[in-house]
Amino acid sequence: MADFDPPAKKRRGQRSGRRKGKKPSLPKAASPEATRSSGPSSQPKSAGAGKGLPPPHGGTESGQDAAARTVASIGDAARAHGWTKPIPYHRQAYAAIDLGTNNCRLLIARPSGDHFVVIDAFSRVVRLGEGLAQSGRLSDAAMDRALAALHVCAEKLKKRNVHLARSVATEACRRASNGAAFIERVYEETGIRLNIITAQEEARLAVLGCHILLEHGDGPAMIFDIGGGSTEMVLVDTREAVPRILDWQSVPWGVVSLTEGVGPIEDSPEARAAAYAEMRRRVDEGFATFSERVADERERAVKRGAIRLLGTSGTVTTLASLHLQLPQYDRRAVDGLIVPTQSMRAISQSLSRMSPAERVAVPCIGRERADLVVAGCAILESIFDIWPADRLGIADRGIREGILRSLMAAGNDAERSREALRNLKKGARA
Repeated sequence: MADFDPPAKKRRGQRSGRRKGKKPSLPKAASPEATRSSGPSSQPKSAGAGKGLPPPHGGTESGQDAAARTVASIGDAARAHGWTKPIPYHRQAYAAIDLGTNNCRLLIARPSGDHFVVIDAFSRVVRLGEGLAQSGRLSDAAMDRALAALHVCAEKLKKRNVHLARSVATEACRRASNGAAFIERVYEETGIRLNIITAQEEARLAVLGCHILLEHGDGPAMIFDIGGGSTEMVLVDTREAVPRILDWQSVPWGVVSLTEGVGPIEDSPEARAAAYAEMRRRVDEGFATFSERVADERERAVKRGAIRLLGTSGTVTTLASLHLQLPQYDRRAVDGLIVPTQSMRAISQSLSRMSPAERVAVPCIGRERADLVVAGCAILESIFDIWPADRLGIADRGIREGILRSLMAAGNDAERSREALRNLKKGARA
């Protein structure tokens, strides 16, 4: 089944549009993401290969099963949209929506060989998890902001005649006591079916979406995703053509949850230093058992001089922009970049010492990230301690790209099944 059911097609009596009398308070929209091919041209010179991943170690959910449950068949989706003939695979538009604790992101693409070409994209800071640490609930203002962004997504899905879509919600909706009710409201008002995915599936999709940017090398590599409400670290074995997940860990510390967990910080150098140390302590504690589990692999990788690290998040792309001294964010310059970790450490420590006003004035940070970037820096430094690579790969891609690859693989399988059926019918007639 499709993950998008336009409200206009629903039975009479259901509501569509925003709730009357409520005007959402919106932060300034983020710049649209670059729309270009997610193919070899966007890889670093030493990018690795691989087309799929098994479920995470210890996980309870197969990513392929989840995609099958969400997507169902191409024919069902076509009938749901009123199409009488299946659209050729290469012309089908697929969409992925990732509603996180801090951002709402949409990507729409068409298949292109083993990769895909982006035809539309949208990203907006909605801060859905704002205040969640204190109240345990999604606030009305946060839900209104997220809904306003999802209305934009719904319009783009209709405009692009999206064939199949998968829309996911992560840590904020997992933790909130009213998360499920919010999911129902989203469907009622926008027609978008959001699935609250597990931390395991979140880690799997992030790896599936960005692992192609890993540097060539021997032995395991570490991939991480710093989100708004959680952070995932995944140890991946790349000795085979298809990467295999060896171990992973998710902790409930992202840039929003960690910032709110530590609380307001006095505007003094001493208070900022103490707050940063507390952030580092919490993240270190959260990843302590994982660090112990990967200790042997870490030691072997260090001895070989082949320790690889790849990160996907707003934190790493922002800091990479500062490393390049960009006047404004440029995805083409950042996605696939390899940066010395020592430079990223130095930038992190410098930002942690700045006052809020000083951070606002830094290019590529501004007001939207000024209060959250320090928590991201603390998480990043803890990751460097766990997996001490000399170089960090930067990925401006992740969950959405992972979803698209899963959807397109399912669509390609369906196309092959139809072709085989057509050949059987021809053979029977002959």
